[in-house]
This record gives sequence, C-alpha cells and structure tokens, in this order.
Amino acid sequence: MKPITQHTAPSPHIGGILASLSLSMLVSSLGASIANIGLPSLALAFNTSFQAVQWVMIVYLLTITTSIIAVGRLGDRIGRRRLLLLGIGLFSVASALCAMAPDIWLLLSARIAQGLGAAVMMAMTMALVGETLGKENTGRAMGLLGSMSAIGTALGPSLGGALIFGFGWRAVFLVTFPLGLLALLLAYRYLPHGRPQPQSESGRFDLPGTLLLGVTLACYALSMTLGHGDFGAINLLLLLCAGLGIGLFVRLENTTASPLIQPALFRQPGLSSGLMMSALVMTVMMTSLVVGPFYLTRGLGLTVGQAGLAMSAGPLVAALFGVPAGRLVDRLGAARTTAVGLAIMVVGAGVMSMMSIRQGVFGYVTPLCLITLGYSLFQVANNTALMKHAAPEQRGVISGMINLSRNLGLITGASAMGALFMLAANADDIKLATAEAISNGMRVTYLAAGVLVAIALVMTIRSRAAIKRDADYSRSPR
Repeated sequence: MKPITQHTAPSPHIGGILASLSLSMLVSSLGASIANIGLPSLALAFNTSFQAVQWVMIVYLLTITTSIIAVGRLGDRIGRRRLLLLGIGLFSVASALCAMAPDIWLLLSARIAQGLGAAVMMAMTMALVGETLGKENTGRAMGLLGSMSAIGTALGPSLGGALIFGFGWRAVFLVTFPLGLLALLLAYRYLPHGRPQPQSESGRFDLPGTLLLGVTLACYALSMTLGHGDFGAINLLLLLCAGLGIGLFVRLENTTASPLIQPALFRQPGLSSGLMMSALVMTVMMTSLVVGPFYLTRGLGLTVGQAGLAMSAGPLVAALFGVPAGRLVDRLGAARTTAVGLAIMVVGAGVMSMMSIRQGVFGYVTPLCLITLGYSLFQVANNTALMKHAAPEQRGVISGMINLSRNLGLITGASAMGALFMLAANADDIKLATAEAISNGMRVTYLAAGVLVAIALVMTIRSRAAIKRDADYSRSPR
C-alpha cells in the first residue's frame, strides 16, 4: 500500500512561508530553553523539591523524543500543513495552561501537551521546506531554521530571567502563547494546501510500532537521565529494556504491512550515516553545556553571570552563521559543506583539548566559537542532504528521524560526556574538585569529543565515496 504523496508546487509566497516556519521553530526551541531558568522559582512557588521541578524540563524533552517519529509519519498521512496547524494550536493552548497551573502535577500535564505540540512543530517545519520552497531553496531555508533554533536556545535564559524578575514564573510560559498564535496565523495564511491521496490508499497507521518505539525511546532517555550521574541498577535495567525494545521494533517493522518506518529507508545512500553523524555531533555539542559551567566557574573563577555570557558566544555564532551556511550549501553542495564543517569542529575540539586555565576565558571561548561554526555548517548541510533527497511521501518521517537523532545525541552526551568529565577530573563531587582537576577534566572530555567528530568525518568521506561508486555503476553500460 502506498503512503500519502503530497504534490505541492513551490509557492510564490516564499517570504510568508519562511516567516511561518521560522517562527514555529523559534517558539518550539524557546519552549525548551526558557523553562530552565524558572526551575528555582517553581520549587518555591509549589513548595516542592528541586528534583521534582526538574521534571518540568524532563517531560517536555521526553515527550518530544518519544513522539517525533510518530508525528512525522502522521504528517505524511494526513497532510503536513494540517498537522502543523494542529501542533501550533496545541502548543499555544498548552502554554496558557502551563501559565495557569495551580500545582506541579497540572503543570507537568500541560508540559506533556506542550511537548507534543513542539514535536509536531519541529518535524513539520523541516518537512515542509522541501514541499513548499523547492530544492533550489532548501539550503538557505535550512540555514534560517538553524538560526531560529539557535536564537530560541540562546534567548531563553535571558528572556526567562527578565520575565521572572518583572512578572513572576507564570510569564515564562505565557510569553509563548501570543508567539504561538502569531505562528498559527502565519502558517494558516501562507502555507499552501497539499493534495494527499485518499486515506484508503495509505494503509493503517502502525499503532503497535508507534507504542513500542515510544516505550523504547522513553526507556533509553530515562536510563541516561535518572540517578543524577550515578548509573545504577535501574539505569542498567532501563537500558536493557531499550535494547530489547529496539530489537522487537525492527522485527515488527519488517513484518507489518504499513510500518511506522519503512525498513527500505535505511538502504538509501547516506541516510543511515547522516543520522549517525547527527547523533555523534550532538553528543559533542552537549559537552559545552555539561563541562562549560563547571570549567568557567570552578576552573576560571567566573561568576554565574559571567559564565553565562561566555557560553552565549556559541549560540550567537550559530545564530549569525545559520543563513550564510545555507547559502554555502546551495553553492558548494551538501557533501563538501558537511566535510568542511566537521573538519572545523575537529580543529576546535583539538584546540580546546590543549587549553589550560592560564589561557583564561579567551582560551575557552575561541575554540568554542570554532566548534559552533563547524556545527552550523554541518547541521545545515546534513539536514539539507537528508531532506533534499527524501521522497515526498517520506519527508515527515525522515524529518522526525533527524530530530530524534539530535535528541538522542543530546541525551547521550549529557550522560556520557558528563561521566567522562567527572572521571577525568578524578572527583566524586565536582563541587570539591580543584581548578586544575577541572581543567584536566575539560581537556580529556574535549579530546574525546574530537575523536567522535573525527569518526563522523570519516563516515561522511566514506559515504560520499560509496554514493559516487553507486552513481558511476548506474551510469556504466552493462
């Protein structure tokens, strides 16, 4: 049975389309980053522990991680424009409910709904780029979406802090309500209607596969996040359940008539390697969020505010270079830009691994900017390559897979790179570690990060060579 095929010609309203998709990406990214700064205020407001309010962040990311493949597939079936409008509406309503929540449990419930809406927005914005703008504009559009994601991530802490200072914690959630409504109006006005095939031609929705994958991803995510850095018996059990779940999922998808993820997708040139590279690179990018605060405050002796300002250099570089990176992809091609971006990341991580506290803030920020510049080039190029060659009926699920690989990389990086940092610093309690020990932990962690990016660079070179061989073989006479 054939899934939905949406035949939508590139629209003349390119500016309106880009505005609606960019705002959707900005709002969903802001929803994740802006809540972090409000966790201490939430603990006081609800008279609960910090461990309890941490779930305000965890359930949002967990919902996105477990649902994003399913919403991508659903968009392929019922229409991406329609699903995006529903997702933005759900996100906006959930934002208002978060702001009005009278207790922590209702806040967590609203955050789950908000996370589901954000998953739709993240998956559908990328899928709609190729559908509405055409291949010739894909690179620039992906660059703009990357910039919006970086701006949302960077803007969250500062905007959230100002809102809490002026209006209280409820304003942190309420601010995304009007932004969501604006995104909804723009999407309704400018996004063209697709013409999906009749539902009878698209087969049944793979509900068993969806549930199994969701439980599997939840087990993996929780195995990486529970325990506050201690990998105990519960973490191991959850990880084993995740391994068993992925095995059962692969078997189920190979036997069902209408799978959630077509197994044939992984035989497409470059898809598997592109997703793996995305996960590796995001594991590395999480290093700055895990190591940076401790190195800057405990190693270099900066205040929290000064450390935050230094760390904001990374998102600022990503925001500034997203659109130029997209133009470079359109000019040089995705494969070359991917390799250039990864090479710059290797250099940046290598330089960071040689820094010491004697180089001060400059010695940290300079290689951080190099790493982020390389990441911007890689992300735009890799996403463009994966989406540009996606079949129209698979754009939603492939967009979901790209976002899933990013989230799994972030989750893995938070756990694995954090554990490596603690081990290299030789400290059971990082708060008691000396500045030199923390500096050593930073160097070792970034050395490992450089190795991971080097592996990704080898993968992209080999993938490019394999695609070239396949193309030469297909053109050769038989």
